[in-house]
Amino acid sequence: MKIGLISDIHGNYEALTEVLKALDAMGAQEIYCLGDIVGYYTQINECCEELRRRNIPAIMGNHDWYMASGGFCPRSRSVNDCLVYQRKVFRTENMEWLRTLPVQLRVQNMHLVHGGWADPIDEYLKPSQEYFARIEGSIFVSGHTHIQTLQHFGEKTYCNPGSVGQPRDGDPRAAFAVWEDGEITLHRVHYDFEKVFALMDAAGFNDYYYGGLKTGARNLRRLADTPDQ
Repeated sequence: MKIGLISDIHGNYEALTEVLKALDAMGAQEIYCLGDIVGYYTQINECCEELRRRNIPAIMGNHDWYMASGGFCPRSRSVNDCLVYQRKVFRTENMEWLRTLPVQLRVQNMHLVHGGWADPIDEYLKPSQEYFARIEGSIFVSGHTHIQTLQHFGEKTYCNPGSVGQPRDGDPRAAFAVWEDGEITLHRVHYDFEKVFALMDAAGFNDYYYGGLKTGARNLRRLADTPDQ
């Protein structure tokens, strides 16, 4: 069986569409989402509805939690600015679905969370031999950091498939991973980020909120501060 692993879509439907096309072309029989379907970009309804239409199981990310709980991010004004807008446009049926998401899933021999195993929703995981020695299991997969990685610690494997909608590892291409017969591979795909820019502009956001998409920057930044590639 071939399983697609996606995470941190953040309302970027343009990126999600290209990732799902790639997974379909690769023959993925199942796809799982590691959370943060909403947050940052404008097409949160389209992203939720695509996952619902395709029956893609998802887990709760921290941005999903902010939205579903009615709360806000304690560390980022820009995240909260986006939440204010998104709450105005988010459809009731998508909110109801978001509130049903679990905080972890077990698929084949993989244990999936959004953040980490100390805090499944909001831990910024720093993978190490010592960390995973304390946890039962063999393959661990999480998102949240938006940094794609695959690491082996003895008989244990850790994977972050990277972010579909907001990569932060210096590669602007949408990221995902594939599990097949116990092995995980990492993948990237191009998408048209200019469409995301136009939608954010139309929603009233300046380029500080989306400029980093051009280069896969670690932090939000304006286009003028983003070097051409």
